[in-house]
Amino acid sequence: MDVVEYKCPNCGAPLAFSPQAQRLSCEYCGGSFTIQQMKPHYTTLDDAAAGEEAPASQSSAAEEEFAENTKLYTCTSCGAEIMADTNQTSLFCCYCHSPVVLSGKMTGKFRPQKIIGFKISREQAVEKFKEWCFKPFVPKDFKSDQQLEKITGLYVPFWLADCDVDAQFSAIGKKIRRWSSGNYDYTETKEYAVERRASIQASKIPADGSKNIDDDLMEAIEPFEYGALEDFSMSYLSGFYADKYDMDKDAMFPRIQNRLNEACKKLIRDSIGSYTSLSVNEEKYNVLKSDIRYALLPVWFMAYKYKGKLYEFVLNGQTGKIAGTPPLAEKRLSWCCRGLWAACSAAFFAVIAFIIKGGMF
Repeated sequence: MDVVEYKCPNCGAPLAFSPQAQRLSCEYCGGSFTIQQMKPHYTTLDDAAAGEEAPASQSSAAEEEFAENTKLYTCTSCGAEIMADTNQTSLFCCYCHSPVVLSGKMTGKFRPQKIIGFKISREQAVEKFKEWCFKPFVPKDFKSDQQLEKITGLYVPFWLADCDVDAQFSAIGKKIRRWSSGNYDYTETKEYAVERRASIQASKIPADGSKNIDDDLMEAIEPFEYGALEDFSMSYLSGFYADKYDMDKDAMFPRIQNRLNEACKKLIRDSIGSYTSLSVNEEKYNVLKSDIRYALLPVWFMAYKYKGKLYEFVLNGQTGKIAGTPPLAEKRLSWCCRGLWAACSAAFFAVIAFIIKGGMF
């Protein structure tokens, strides 16, 4: 099978995917092409219909193509494994910024089924980061140009689950009313049998399949707009990194089920109404059927080490939602507090001196 190289049909220079234009662009001749326009130029099998199982030979060929056109890098410091297309030349770890070494080709089993392309450009990500982190008491080098250069466009591996759930809920609800009349206080208690039985269809329950990024951090930039999911194409990786999943769908299913249970529980509880108290007798959410797909979702990522602690910043590459905790420059905060204390003390003693001299009387 021919190797797929995303080159400009006009001048032969490498093409890069532009989040703003949602096209493949050439920085040399200015050419701009949609992914659909580029497909006839290459031997690809990325246009398989979503949700349909490809024939064995077609699936095998697609996996071979993916393996042939991605390379795997391993960080010798933190152990992260990052994949990139064959045109990627930046050789550093996006998690700890240490040099990475080429460790081989990807295997076809890591080929995603779906992808959401970047819609937030690097320039937009930098501006949003500046707005987010340019606050007092943040270390100066955290917001320096050198640090901002480390922002990396990263496709994060996610498992997206569609599930059919049988929900059973049984409880005793109490409504208590109290009032007074004359010299007497009254209490009225009414009990209700609360029953719910429902068939719930949940779509695109997400769980990231990477150990390298904190799960809570990834949840903080949700939701992604899953209506923008496209069939995977190698062209989306052009100019970006992609993390390699290290937790398969079987390992991630308990987390998916926990998130599914929480969503179903909220749905059922919201349908119940208001009671003074609710005593639950039975609450079950049984997954009858599940369809889990592997997808890559866009994230702008930056890591920063300060006083031995790693701080992570993430930005949803589709919606622009930000999450992270900036480091605190303790010395700057300490000096500021000392200055404020000194100013307050000086003002206090000035008032006392004024009073002693009789200025107030």
